[in-house]
Amino acid sequence: MNDLFNESSDSTPLSEEEKEGLIPSYVTFRHELNALEQENILAAELWARRMKPKYILNEKFLRTLHQRMFGNVWKWAGKFRHTGKNIGVEAWQISSELKMLIDNVNFWIANKTFDPDEIATRFHHKLVWIHAFPNGNGRHSRLMTDLLLLKLQRQPFTWGSLISENADEIRREYITSLKEADQGNYKPLMAFVRR
Repeated sequence: MNDLFNESSDSTPLSEEEKEGLIPSYVTFRHELNALEQENILAAELWARRMKPKYILNEKFLRTLHQRMFGNVWKWAGKFRHTGKNIGVEAWQISSELKMLIDNVNFWIANKTFDPDEIATRFHHKLVWIHAFPNGNGRHSRLMTDLLLLKLQRQPFTWGSLISENADEIRREYITSLKEADQGNYKPLMAFVRR
């Protein structure tokens, strides 16, 4: 049985139309798709760190980064989703919610409302919560957050060491901490991101 689009229970499912956006026609297994996406993401991260963009807190950069992260794999990379998902705001609310988030983060930075780690944690949580793209939102928001931290002259988060032997357990802890943040409790997520 082909496992290409078999997803874990906490993944964002793709619509049939979104699945048709897969660019490489030779991909038939999930591990092949994961490897291609990871290769594309690493190239995007190198691009962003080399480029050192002056302004990252805007919709154009958010879209550009997603396109760079997934553009060799998905036709819809960098384009906001048009479908409902098991998480996120309604598709028609994406632009306005992103604008509100960007305005809030700029205010927090200018007024030192929170320390840089808390600003970045809140930014990450809200960006994941908005869920702007058909897929890749967690990976996109983690890279965006790390770029924001660099702008704030802080080291990127460790993200609970997501790449490890206990990846499934760490992912569950990450999801749980995001759900706590949904309820206004940022402490578990703040502890997780610097562990």
